[in-house]
Amino acid sequence: MSLLIRNLTCIILLWFGLIGYSHADNPNPAQDCEIATRQVALDGGVLYYNQAGQGAPVLLLHGLFAQKEQWNTLLCLMAAAGYLAIAPDLPGYGKSTDFPLADYKLDHQIERLRQFMEILGISRFDIAGSSMGGAIAALYVEHYPLQIRTLAFIGSPLGAIAWGNAVKNAIYQGINPFIPITVPQFDLEMSLLFVKPPAIPDTVKAALVQDYSERNRHYQQVWDIVSLYDTLLDRRLRIRTPALILWGEADQIFAVEGADRLRFRIPRSRVVRLPSAGHLPQLENPGEVAATYIGFLKSLPPRPDWRR
Repeated sequence: MSLLIRNLTCIILLWFGLIGYSHADNPNPAQDCEIATRQVALDGGVLYYNQAGQGAPVLLLHGLFAQKEQWNTLLCLMAAAGYLAIAPDLPGYGKSTDFPLADYKLDHQIERLRQFMEILGISRFDIAGSSMGGAIAALYVEHYPLQIRTLAFIGSPLGAIAWGNAVKNAIYQGINPFIPITVPQFDLEMSLLFVKPPAIPDTVKAALVQDYSERNRHYQQVWDIVSLYDTLLDRRLRIRTPALILWGEADQIFAVEGADRLRFRIPRSRVVRLPSAGHLPQLENPGEVAATYIGFLKSLPPRPDWRR
């Protein structure tokens, strides 16, 4: 993604961050939060990440065509609650762009993340993900269960239930709402992701649409790879880790009925349905998400060996 598009996207996310602070349960610590942006060299490229706070580490994973800034408000609220919150740009996304196309495979993503956490010197942590990030988090737990204290899905994960009707209807009409190539298609994407879509300036919309159009082949390639995992969680999972399934009742990407299906597949899981929440509750409902997630983390025994 070009520097211009990254900056425009950050403006949108900053807007949401400021709105999120106003709805947070305890906004003052979030407003005073310092978020550090750092980088580490991995095999194949450089991974950038944001972090805030000190204490038990929590790894937060964004979704498809997203980036680490989506977690900024939650980073600060978790830091205020005594956690070290870490949100990377997954390989190939955000600023972490210099990875090969094969790394978009979710199986490769977990290996990069394992290497990333090893470099940070963190061997025990909590993990949470949004949408595609939720699927990656679940895969990580299946592959490396001894490293993970808890798993959380912040919003519906990819692969637990079929695409929502609105997404299917768009695709039947030849529109991929996640790769908008016109402003009306971009507006459709926002209406599917949010209960109350943000007011985005026309110039920002036009620039984002231009990027999707000019680099359409790349976005389609990534979509093709990730969509191969659309039934990933539609099976009995080998996960015995305590899990939180946080799902927006107004989610149009994956219907809320998927929450109970996922609970059946993960024995030690609990479901929380968020009213008036869509697919990205960490942006629209950050205070409610933080209170629920932190409450879940604190309800379980601490793990003292969270660093090597």
